Amino acid sequence: QVERGRLCWAPVGLSPDRGAGVLSAGFFSLLLAAMASGGTSSVESADIIRLMLQFCKENGLHRTLQALQEESRVSLNTVDSLDGLMGDINHGRWDLVLQAASYLSLPERILQDLYVQIVLELAEMQERETAQHLLRETSPLIAMKQDSPERFLRVEALLKKNYFDPRDAYDGQGKEKRRSDIAQAVSKHVQVAPPSRLLALVGQAMKWQQHAGILPPNTRIDVFRGVAADAVEEVEQYPTMVGKTVKFGEKSHPECATFSPDGQYCVSGSVDGFVEVWDYQTAMLRKDLSYQEEGNFMMHDKAVIGIAFSKDSELLATGGQDGHLKVWRVASGQCVRRYEKAHSEGITFISWSKDSSQILTASFDFTARAHGVKSGKTLKEYRGHTSYVNTAVYTRDGNKVITASSDGNVIVWDAKTTEQLNTITPPPPPHLSSTVQYAINSAFLAPTPPGYAGDSDDAQIFVCMRTNTLLLMNMQGQVMKSYSSGRRDKGDFVAMTPSPKGEWLYAVAEDHKLYCFSSASGALEQTLKVAEKEVIGLVHHPSRNVLASYSSDGTMSFLKA
Repeated sequence: QVERGRLCWAPVGLSPDRGAGVLSAGFFSLLLAAMASGGTSSVESADIIRLMLQFCKENGLHRTLQALQEESRVSLNTVDSLDGLMGDINHGRWDLVLQAASYLSLPERILQDLYVQIVLELAEMQERETAQHLLRETSPLIAMKQDSPERFLRVEALLKKNYFDPRDAYDGQGKEKRRSDIAQAVSKHVQVAPPSRLLALVGQAMKWQQHAGILPPNTRIDVFRGVAADAVEEVEQYPTMVGKTVKFGEKSHPECATFSPDGQYCVSGSVDGFVEVWDYQTAMLRKDLSYQEEGNFMMHDKAVIGIAFSKDSELLATGGQDGHLKVWRVASGQCVRRYEKAHSEGITFISWSKDSSQILTASFDFTARAHGVKSGKTLKEYRGHTSYVNTAVYTRDGNKVITASSDGNVIVWDAKTTEQLNTITPPPPPHLSSTVQYAINSAFLAPTPPGYAGDSDDAQIFVCMRTNTLLLMNMQGQVMKSYSSGRRDKGDFVAMTPSPKGEWLYAVAEDHKLYCFSSASGALEQTLKVAEKEVIGLVHHPSRNVLASYSSDGTMSFLKA
């Protein structure tokens, strides 16, 4: 419906003639997105409906078109070619003219002139029965009977005559002159629109989004979801090879990296302060982001050592060695929020709340803190560790915070009150002393099955200590399963990440190898050398069997199944 220039769409399906699908609210949302993507500041709602009407017309959805015209009270009123329409009128191709006229909104007088001309020419061809039907059954001539009864009766009388006199019927003008006058009158009220305007606009919008980095180039796009078709999840498999590798400058190396939740971006933060967006398939900079193409980059004054995307993949939070926190809009490279002293020392890890309203940071200053995205202020502080805090994450319900520290402890906090609810000290493997504290590199929530509705008390966490054993623990501190490299020499783990569905647990050790464990059985299924020097970290693509490992040798490698 159109109310005061605004389009109010009720998501009611309109059944097409040929089973070609229903025009849904999703279709309409796509159209609005396409128009907005083109940079249009204001779009008439009637124009949007006309685009939909043209799509229906071109795809034979005639009942859908009629229903939409009646409900919205908007007519298509366009033709592909004005010369073509005028030519059809001038040559008396009335079947084509009537078909075109059914989509036009013409003044009543012009419609009546058109239909009267058709009736008279049918009479001239001795098609009196068809002429009588048009005179009595078509809306313009029924209206003429009410508005101009004398003209209606004159046409009716002409049809009843046994012979047809063109001079009398056409008022002495001649048939061709009458056709020309009607064609000229119609042309003043008809707009010309190129064919397939909806598809053209969607195509332009997709190109613009690819140019802006919102959609990846040269890939098949799921138009309704607005993501790359390759964002569809794969069956999880462990990597078997090192694919493409990014090589940083001689005096640079990546300190952190992450994939966006929609799978489009891989972003690294480097020791030289650069934040760079990569194409994980080619290991090349994303030059479709105009700011990177121009040589401008997201940056910190000091090394970038923490990084994380918001849940919608639009915002990127980065943390510096100087304790500064920044929030960027990745599509434009614009810094939209700064926290000059989020921490007194470096930010080691970043994560977002479920609704992306808060950013959780861990730091070398022994604390974790929550920061408001809208307010730009630090809201909470979780203080209780006696050494560096290496990771900090929210539970899925957002009620608790889990932190892991070099002091050898995992602490579970009340997210709102910052109260310590439980302190977990993971046990070392049997061959190590239980009186020594072993730094915990990371603690991450174990993925849960789809549709799982348990609360945070039922959550399980993967724990990576600086030993040769990873642990799966519950929130009460019980060890549920362990995963060992089997090596006492250079077998200690330095980084860990689970696969998105939790079927695999990956970790890199001091020997520069990736260890691939079955989460369910604990069995070591595969090892793969991924670097020549110390591996700093490891991240997993959200839907593809791709991992990124980054190393002090100045490389970031993409590992593939």
